[in-house]
Amino acid sequence: MARYLDVHPDNPQPRLVQQVVDALNDDALIAYPTDSGYALGCRVGNREGRDRILKIRGLDERHHFTLVCRDFSQLGQLVHVDNAAFRAIRAATPGPYTFILPAMPEVPRRLMHPKKKTVGVRIPDHVFVRELLDALGEPLLSSSLILPGEEEPRTMGWDIKEDLDHEVDIVIEAGETPAQPTTVVDWSEGEPQVTRRGAGDPDRF
Repeated sequence: MARYLDVHPDNPQPRLVQQVVDALNDDALIAYPTDSGYALGCRVGNREGRDRILKIRGLDERHHFTLVCRDFSQLGQLVHVDNAAFRAIRAATPGPYTFILPAMPEVPRRLMHPKKKTVGVRIPDHVFVRELLDALGEPLLSSSLILPGEEEPRTMGWDIKEDLDHEVDIVIEAGETPAQPTTVVDWSEGEPQVTRRGAGDPDRF
């Protein structure tokens, strides 16, 4: 059964944040709130966690995983960002956007799109996620918690606990969570292409 952690939305309790970090370091899979609905997350090096995410979401190997980053400097270590993309992404983050960009060699191949060698990156504007990433000290491998047959991410921790009690290890509750997924902008070809309209304003791209 999944552990259920009720975290303060504005001042996350450090001991609870550390419990999540410890679990992630033990290769746990978590369901956690963001500024655009819930997501599934695990350590980048957790191969089983990656496979569990694909299974829960009913996705194949072509799925674009997202590396959730603490800040722009961390993001820049994972993907190639040209000058035009740099300015636009810097202005839009933190926020409810996912950017598809060419991955750096340091990114494991199993996390890239098999043909394009791209990966998604994002910097959420969410208090708990920022605290978690600070304590974890590395990006989080993540995917929106959109179940097969559904179009929007889950927004209620108790609802996720009920449906995925034996599929994830921890469910984190941290107040109200928006229902819209991120806006996805594919910048892998040098020009921005909005491939999913979501919580972030797509017109700025």
